[in-house]
Amino acid sequence: MTSKSIIIVGAGIFGVTAALELKRRGNSVHLLDPGPLPHPLAESTDISKAIRMDYGPDEEYMALMETGLDGWRAWNKSWPVPLFHEVGVTFLTRGPMSVGDFEYESYQLLLQRGHQPIRLDSTEIRRRFPAWNADRYVDGYFNAKGGYAQSGKVVAQLIEEARAAGVEVHEYQTFDHFLDSGSRVLGVVTRDGIEFRGDQVIVSAGAWVPFIIPSLAPVFRANGMPVFHLKPARPELFRAEQFPVFGADVSATGYYGFPLHPTELVVKVANHGIGRQLNPSSERAVTEVETAQLRDFLADTFPALADAAIVYTRVCIYCDTWDGHLWIAPDPQREGVVVATGGSGHAFKFAPVLGEIIADAAEGKPNVLLKKFRWRPEIRPPKTEEAARYQE
Repeated sequence: MTSKSIIIVGAGIFGVTAALELKRRGNSVHLLDPGPLPHPLAESTDISKAIRMDYGPDEEYMALMETGLDGWRAWNKSWPVPLFHEVGVTFLTRGPMSVGDFEYESYQLLLQRGHQPIRLDSTEIRRRFPAWNADRYVDGYFNAKGGYAQSGKVVAQLIEEARAAGVEVHEYQTFDHFLDSGSRVLGVVTRDGIEFRGDQVIVSAGAWVPFIIPSLAPVFRANGMPVFHLKPARPELFRAEQFPVFGADVSATGYYGFPLHPTELVVKVANHGIGRQLNPSSERAVTEVETAQLRDFLADTFPALADAAIVYTRVCIYCDTWDGHLWIAPDPQREGVVVATGGSGHAFKFAPVLGEIIADAAEGKPNVLLKKFRWRPEIRPPKTEEAARYQE
């Protein structure tokens, strides 16, 4: 195959995995990012992201994560230190799991595909996971396959590997506009006035994508979600053996979180619900209302965390599609442009296989998932406001 010169805008998890795969396929690759790297405002930054195969009734995502988990395990073996921690995931509910619920459908699909999730009632929840309020959470399951990755460190590791592989990483270069001739894009120009010319441009700039390609603004929702790091008074309750990655009746509450971090020694709890619309470049601050809502949730769910000190907060802006699926497709109006985005928090778990999907889209190769992630401008917001699908 003829080698191409490819420019990638955005060095988060979409951009860096695409750069690695496209370089592996023999292309010349330039990776641009405003920096510093990992970018502190990127969705794929922070200390942890969930790595799980639980996706309700969506068999394509579960199958993709079965392959993805093998990739995470292989990465661990190749890296100087493991950054994926397979501590398992648990999804618990405040009422019996029932048909149609995220938890019930995930549990049933795991069984159908030969996995062995462990069903839990109040007695088992109290015995296995003492930090939980087992009077409130009465059903759910534990899946030993999955856990979390130290996300910021993963991105840093992959960027280092990209540089070592020969990817030209251009830190502190911010996209300004396309360099084009008619409908054909010939490259990009940065705010510093530097031209990067190439055969193809991949736009993987997360929440900034609708600003780079305004026609996509109606199909994305750039919403800010609060993230909290808490210092528990009783850290022994929150170690991974008895406090794995969790979703707490997540379709209703939006709350999910992680065990005691191995180096930061904090418990991260976040919410992925409706959120609030934010410009990705705007000032980000967790509100008093969001903090009060967290305190109410903790008192109801993890009493030992109810008064824990909050040592750090951030607002993570997710740029998700309205139908909840990734967006990896050529731009039909701009020849030479591929858009790869749709929520890096959602996509991060697929990192070991994500670059291959993006590269296939860029090269026009068949990939069964590209139909799911196709260009689909027809999607629009739902008519009723409901908690967003759990995607973290």
